[in-house]
Amino acid sequence: MEWITVISIWFIPVLIAFVLMYGTYKQVPTYETFVEGAKEGFGMAISIIPYLVGMLVAISVFRASGAMDFIIELMKPALQAIGVPSEIVPLAMIRPISGTGALGMTSDLIATYGPDSFIGRLASTMQGSTDTTFYVLTVYFGAVGIKKMGDALKVGLLADIVGIIASILIVTYVFGV
Repeated sequence: MEWITVISIWFIPVLIAFVLMYGTYKQVPTYETFVEGAKEGFGMAISIIPYLVGMLVAISVFRASGAMDFIIELMKPALQAIGVPSEIVPLAMIRPISGTGALGMTSDLIATYGPDSFIGRLASTMQGSTDTTFYVLTVYFGAVGIKKMGDALKVGLLADIVGIIASILIVTYVFGV
């Protein structure tokens, strides 16, 4: 396993050196190209700020309004009947919206229940099996001006639902309750 550590330490520097050498070989002005890309990246970062602020405000309103707690209480009996801990529901709801918020929830669940607990394992698996669908759509699609994102939203949410269900089934099967 020591070789994996060595590879992981050297992979990025070797990749960067390869790109620079290849660009130089092809007579591409690598430094000027890098600076131009950095300018474009900075402009892109500035352009996504309104979308990012809108997303963060929406998340705060959703949580502060008590809507999330209300939904969890409604779902609790059904979740208990199928053996799914209700503590995982906030993570499942926030994950498609905010990666940072979901990571915070995952960290809290692991700190509270432990990394080897059913909830800790389920939270970790769910965190890795789903994506920040709304964040991707609002920030990235908004930054490039895509207005019609209905199909992408449907597919993204379907993938999140499948990821959540698969997480529950696999963690239950592998580790039991």
